[in-house]
Amino acid sequence: MTVSEKPQKAVILSAGQGSRLLPHTQDRPKCLLDLAGRSMLGWQLQALAAAGIREAVVVTGFREQLVEQSLPELTPPGMRVRTLFNPFYKVADNLASCWMARQELDGPVLTLNGDTLIEPGIVKRLVEAPAADITVTIDRKASYDDDDMKVVTDGERLLAIGKKLDMAGVTGESIGFLRYSTRGAAAFVAEIERTMRTPEGTSLWYLSAIHRLANAGTNVRTVSIEGLDWAELDFPADLEECRSIAAGWQSRKGSAARARA
Repeated sequence: MTVSEKPQKAVILSAGQGSRLLPHTQDRPKCLLDLAGRSMLGWQLQALAAAGIREAVVVTGFREQLVEQSLPELTPPGMRVRTLFNPFYKVADNLASCWMARQELDGPVLTLNGDTLIEPGIVKRLVEAPAADITVTIDRKASYDDDDMKVVTDGERLLAIGKKLDMAGVTGESIGFLRYSTRGAAAFVAEIERTMRTPEGTSLWYLSAIHRLANAGTNVRTVSIEGLDWAELDFPADLEECRSIAAGWQSRKGSAARARA
């Protein structure tokens, strides 16, 4: 990847309430739930900044004013963070959030699901992955459930992505973190523009657009983040897992600080 194609901006999709986490999300979006002293959004911004990302656009919806108010405290030094409100968050899925942010997808850029907890090493691995129009981070495990965003690959090439794939061909799961080159971002924007004009457009995940692009010949590749810490926050049980991971990071940070003292 050339220096000019290295992403400097990330779009974080954080519009939803996270109703499956109720009552934890009764009065705040799940991106602001506390995970060992720092919110999901706070951990995401720290991970992005540590890997050299200097700008983030947070797509908001539910209780957007709380996200706005949190930014001065959450924004890492040297990073610019701003919000983009999605007024359709109650009636549309995250493809609509990408459509709302389409003008931000104007060059080398990352997109990150607002409920994906990641360590800085995952950002570094994605940014440094071999050049491709679109790169999808994936993990692998022994088995997959109905809620996993499963993938089928041929080597690193993405063949299919979705929740309802034939289990016999599944080779991993998407963690909801992607990189786009300038050409890949343009192809993605064109596809979501087309999809939003169809009757089912507002009910689709944005990864359905990635599936169609891969099948239409766009160079969509995958990069494995196996062995690195991440978690998805959808259900109450996930909240405990995320908090455990974040507490481990805090503990290692404290040990490193004591060692330097």
